[in-house]
Amino acid sequence: MERETISVTVNGRAYERTVEARRLLSDFLREDLRLTGTHVGCEHGVCGSCTVMMDGVTARSCLTFAVMADGAEIETIEGLGTVNAMHPVQQAFWEKHGLQCGFCTPGMLMTAVELLKRNPDPSVDDIRDAISGNLCRCTGYQTIVESIQHAAQLMREDGA
Repeated sequence: MERETISVTVNGRAYERTVEARRLLSDFLREDLRLTGTHVGCEHGVCGSCTVMMDGVTARSCLTFAVMADGAEIETIEGLGTVNAMHPVQQAFWEKHGLQCGFCTPGMLMTAVELLKRNPDPSVDDIRDAISGNLCRCTGYQTIVESIQHAAQLMREDGA
């Protein structure tokens, strides 16, 4: 088995690990780094549960080999905020009930963060388009859309 040494920064912390060339980024994050907030659903890049930020852009970690992330800055849901210091998107999802079972939530949050960095005042259509690659089987999406609208408002008010 071919193995390669990679260096990545995940949630602001530098890591160097030797991984199999075929190791998925999702498995690397969950199993090697024990960052289990990144969920794995379909393993085909369809559901969006495994979405992380790689160099500031969302990426499906179940479709990305860990070796492809060599030198990258990765942000997972664990790096977004904490219970005591939530990111505005997390706060908005909490306040507007944008989650139910929570399985899709990490991917939805990471997608929302990317959207709001690009577009601080998105329309409902902009939000629906942005999250169209993230599947949720519980909410019917309306509370997710409302949560992202509220997050946009919170971020504008904070100047974030």
